[in-house]
Amino acid sequence: MMIWLEALSYIVTILGFPAAIWVIWREERLRRANETAELHRQLSEEYDNFLRLAMENADLLLLSKRSLPTPASEEQAERMEAILRILISLFEKAYIILFRDEMDDEARRRWMSWEDDMMEWCDRDEFRAALPHLLDGEDAAFSRYITALAARRVKPAEL
Repeated sequence: MMIWLEALSYIVTILGFPAAIWVIWREERLRRANETAELHRQLSEEYDNFLRLAMENADLLLLSKRSLPTPASEEQAERMEAILRILISLFEKAYIILFRDEMDDEARRRWMSWEDDMMEWCDRDEFRAALPHLLDGEDAAFSRYITALAARRVKPAEL
């Protein structure tokens, strides 16, 4: 009987230890995936709030394909800069949290939705014009990334 118990303890050790490691690894991976999904959800909620802010300032034509007529009032220019600073801060936060050189399909899908939003804003003349000023003091890697996006969005007539 004692031999069987000893043999059983060896089997449990041989099989149980690797199984425990696998369970811990799997749980950690799921936890990280859930954290990333939650961060993405929070960032998306912040972008929704930004879009509400843009709608509340409809006179700035932020959601229109047209640019704000010039000359804009000093108050409009100040609101425009403040709103664009909020936007660039949100994009930087998304970049720092979500962007990686190597991403799995799910992470790449999430990131591409943010890149689409960035490219849409980079299509706007006033955003591209303000970008160098808006990027003062921002993360260097993010600054290079969005500057490259903006350069790709310049229409041939603007060159």
